[in-house]
Amino acid sequence: MKRKDGNVMNVIRDRLDALRKLMKERGMDAYMIPTADFHESEYVGEHFKCREYMTGFTGSAGTALITMDEACLWVDGRYYVQAAAQLKDSTVTMMKMGQEGVPSVQEYLEENVPEGGCLGFDGRVVNSLTGLSLEKNLREKSARIACTEDLVGMIWQERPELSSEPAWILEKKYAGKPAADKIADVRAAMKKVHATVHVLTTLDDIAWLLNIRGNDISYNPVVLSYVMITMEDVRLFINEAVLNDEICGYLESMGVVILPYNDIYKEAGALQGEKVLFEREKGNYALYQAMAA
Repeated sequence: MKRKDGNVMNVIRDRLDALRKLMKERGMDAYMIPTADFHESEYVGEHFKCREYMTGFTGSAGTALITMDEACLWVDGRYYVQAAAQLKDSTVTMMKMGQEGVPSVQEYLEENVPEGGCLGFDGRVVNSLTGLSLEKNLREKSARIACTEDLVGMIWQERPELSSEPAWILEKKYAGKPAADKIADVRAAMKKVHATVHVLTTLDDIAWLLNIRGNDISYNPVVLSYVMITMEDVRLFINEAVLNDEICGYLESMGVVILPYNDIYKEAGALQGEKVLFEREKGNYALYQAMAA
């Protein structure tokens, strides 16, 4: 979508209309679409390019916000020229972050979400700190957050599948330390702060901990996955199709339990009464909400 002609502009308008229809059905006054995956990765795979799909802007950073009356895209100074060209005639307004007179996303929401209103977003692509900040600000207007549905996914008919590139084991001579020893070190650190569960969502941390690598994120040798460490086991939430017999045997030899990728939310919801270590700046809001329920 590098070049904008009338047909592409019509496509963008149609997508915005379809999104607004879903918003109206759910009583949402605004819907936020960041540039992120479920793990706050620096780069996102094709499956996660919802903001690009909805606006036509192909830059690597930016946040879109759709209301019933307006569609806005916040970009920083790296993208002013690109966004101006790609958003032309699309009905999407560029918001130049940091410029005088330009509200931040939160300021815009405070102004435009009505008393008792609703902000929607896919809670899996918004980190917990951002979600909690939005929650606090909107609470002052008795407004609510709806974060359990991916509305863009509902209208993106030919959406690319999640990446499922084969994973592999990083040999000890390159990893420096066996994964079993790393797990033991993490458990020792957990004991010091009296934590019973450590939930890991950052892909580079998981790759380091288990000495596994993959090719699910551009420029980063990581595998889409989550990890939950207790004193008894290590649970790896992953698409099992990326694992061959060798890597399955390797993981199981260390007591790693292999579970479906999306089961992390169900397992997180069962952690009541546990003392959980969780990085809110990186862990997504949907996962935080599951643990807090």
